[in-house]
Amino acid sequence: MITGRPKPAIILAEQDKMQLVTISQSRSLPHGLVTRARLILLAAEGLSNSIIAEKLNLSQQSVCLWRKRFLQQGLQGLHEELRSGRPRSISDEKVAALVRKTLQSTPKDGTHWTIRGMAKETRLSRATVHRIWKAFGLQPHRQKSFKLSTDPFFVEKIRDIVGLYLSPPENAVVLCVDEKSQIQALERTQPMLPMGLGYVEGVTHDYERHGTTTLFAALNIASGEIISKCKSRHRHQEYLSFLKLVEENFPQALDIHLIVDNYSTHKHPKVKRWLAVHDRWHVHFIPTYSSWLNQVEIWFNLITQRAIRRGTFRSVKELVSKIDDYVRQYNQHARPFAWTATADSILTKIRRLSQAISET
Repeated sequence: MITGRPKPAIILAEQDKMQLVTISQSRSLPHGLVTRARLILLAAEGLSNSIIAEKLNLSQQSVCLWRKRFLQQGLQGLHEELRSGRPRSISDEKVAALVRKTLQSTPKDGTHWTIRGMAKETRLSRATVHRIWKAFGLQPHRQKSFKLSTDPFFVEKIRDIVGLYLSPPENAVVLCVDEKSQIQALERTQPMLPMGLGYVEGVTHDYERHGTTTLFAALNIASGEIISKCKSRHRHQEYLSFLKLVEENFPQALDIHLIVDNYSTHKHPKVKRWLAVHDRWHVHFIPTYSSWLNQVEIWFNLITQRAIRRGTFRSVKELVSKIDDYVRQYNQHARPFAWTATADSILTKIRRLSQAISET
């Protein structure tokens, strides 16, 4: 004996069936959506609501609801409807006042607002303050440092060096050269604790000093390869010796464009005389306070993080050996850094920064 009204049959188009099968087999989509896709596939096979409910551990009312939604709206009907949620308890005026206070004032007992301090000042919850700060990207606890160049030829030097990066000259090699001075050979006073499941590597806070070395490095912007040499001191003699080493590494048919900063060693009279004799060398000085423009600084950061900072060295010789090993391994898989900033984009950012400073 048949009870109740007969349910409308679900007939699936081939495309809809393929999409439902894909959704039903997914491991990344929401569980509810996957279950509803399986529900429709079972209904299309002719199974009753009670059998579908038993197979999927649902109530018959739920099965009936989603069958009806699918018949009315198709695949779109299987998705949850957006709900308005609880009305906001904080007005736009309160939000705006909190943002203004964060941007335009400081607490009496400190240099910047904290979540607790702002919550107490505005009589809002800490969670509310945190949510508003996150929504507007406010981070009073953080700072970013900057230094504007005072070089009178800043614009000309920017265009010159960025031009070398984006459009290097033919029959020439472009090298970014600098020194990383005073690298200390530090030996931890106690053995390190190895990393394990649930805890990080442990090191003592104190150490013994065993001397320092200076790392001279030249980065070939076309290949990403590094020419390096560690020296005990950081004078024009060591710098000139390193330039001679670089000279030996490139065929005489190639011009060498050298990008360096304004350190006095790079402008020593003896260095200038040597460069004047070797006319294939062309020196390009970056603007003052603009070390970020020299690509070799990127590589210095890499070697610091990966080979030096977390190491323990019982002698300078051991430190130098570690540096040489890193350079050798790095050059086997060297790739050039992707420089995308144009001179105009850099100058536009500098202009905006200068304008922001002048308005404060």
